Amino acid sequence: MWLAVLCPTPQAGTAAPRPYSAPLSPRPTVVTGFDAPEKRWQRGHRGVDLAAAPGVPVAAAGAGRVRFAGRVAGRPVVSVQHPDGVITTYEPVEAAVDEGDHVSRGELIGTLVAGHPGCPVAACLHWGARRGVGRDAEYLNPLGLLGAVRVRLKPLKPGPPP
Repeated sequence: MWLAVLCPTPQAGTAAPRPYSAPLSPRPTVVTGFDAPEKRWQRGHRGVDLAAAPGVPVAAAGAGRVRFAGRVAGRPVVSVQHPDGVITTYEPVEAAVDEGDHVSRGELIGTLVAGHPGCPVAACLHWGARRGVGRDAEYLNPLGLLGAVRVRLKPLKPGPPP
């Protein structure tokens, strides 16, 4: 049995600035990774959970327009529509922005609050990304927005591969 490990790859030369950055600073620890289901209606984890302390500022990962700032199932959520068609979501975040506001990459959009289900630490930011809406939505690993991601296979048990 093998385990896939995602590793950011360095950019060669002087690359143009990336359009996205991490929504928390300093760059946080991922406590729950992205797990896309095979079919859109199946269980999965459509984003990543980032460890943080309640009350930390949450920034827009990229420039765009605030698509939603309010409550979903009782939890505070902010979503941003970016020019490339990606929609990023941030939960549980008390909004410092309003629907329709334009935001820059790194601009404050709200404050993290405790209460994300399944979070094993004081608080977690659930950061999601998708392209499209409704039945056409394609969920993306938001860590991929931060740059190239290389997949490495590592054995779960020592010894030769099966």
